[in-house]
Amino acid sequence: MSERNTPNIYDIAERAGVSIATVSRVLSGSDKVRETTRKRVMAVIEETGYTPNPFARGLGLGSMKMVGILCTDVSDLYYAAAISALERLLRRSGFDMLLYCTGDSLTDKKRYMGFLLEKHVDAIILVGSAFKEQDDNTHIENAAANVPVIIINGLVECPGVYCVLCDEKQAMYDNVGYLYASGRRRMLYLYDALTFSGMQKLDGFKTAHCDLGMAPDEALIIRCKRDIPSVRALVADMICHGPAFDAVLAAEDILSIGVCKALAEAGVDVPVIGFNNSILAQCATPELTSVDNRVAKLCAAAATMLEGLLEKRSDVPSKLILEAKLVRRSTF
Repeated sequence: MSERNTPNIYDIAERAGVSIATVSRVLSGSDKVRETTRKRVMAVIEETGYTPNPFARGLGLGSMKMVGILCTDVSDLYYAAAISALERLLRRSGFDMLLYCTGDSLTDKKRYMGFLLEKHVDAIILVGSAFKEQDDNTHIENAAANVPVIIINGLVECPGVYCVLCDEKQAMYDNVGYLYASGRRRMLYLYDALTFSGMQKLDGFKTAHCDLGMAPDEALIIRCKRDIPSVRALVADMICHGPAFDAVLAAEDILSIGVCKALAEAGVDVPVIGFNNSILAQCATPELTSVDNRVAKLCAAAATMLEGLLEKRSDVPSKLILEAKLVRRSTF
């Protein structure tokens, strides 16, 4: 054995006089190994105290049983819910997972995607629309030339990339229609980022206004910080100094919570609709009406898609769009 303190699969193969593929077959319980060979390999494993890792198990078997997952920030409630659902679904199917949180930098997104490819994962899942860049998606296209890439709630259309997403544009379009039908005409729209998801929601908001014969008031379309105190202060100032509004739509639940706090402090009662139907919506007082963009179903669809891709099935769709659902509570 080599001088290393911890033996690896190469050490086991060398000492047993077999290939690393044979060691992998022994570890996986394959019946394609002669009994005498299996016993010799197992004896070396026991003697050295070797503990196989997920990468060693995959060598020579055509599959690592390992899926790489990228998200920008796992502390985000939407991403956390998605990661939790994916981990449960993948484990049930016998897969391990490698998770990297990339942040928003394109440089870091590319770097971590490179890390996953170096680990020879079977597929890569990108969680969230932040992985669709406005100008350069070549890193995704290049990765997809090597392994299947699945994007949850984002859309990059190129060979080898498969997308499951919620129709958030239609959901926001419908929200405007609901408020319009209730007599609202000056709707405040708050958003924090222009990711693919953010642009879809904003497009739905503006398109609905145009279709209803109302030009959207740009003064009521505001990009703000993604934190409750900032939104609270912003809306409090608008209540005192204008511009006036008679309903609020927000791209994220956390923005809506800041709105509700400002409204409650000022004694103002207007409808508020959030987005994501996160746990915040149920914890808020009053409970927040919010769009459920079906994160659990998106993850289940992604897992089904992954299974089909790894089984080389020809019927796997390159794009699957799910309908959102408005969950009505106290704020509308």
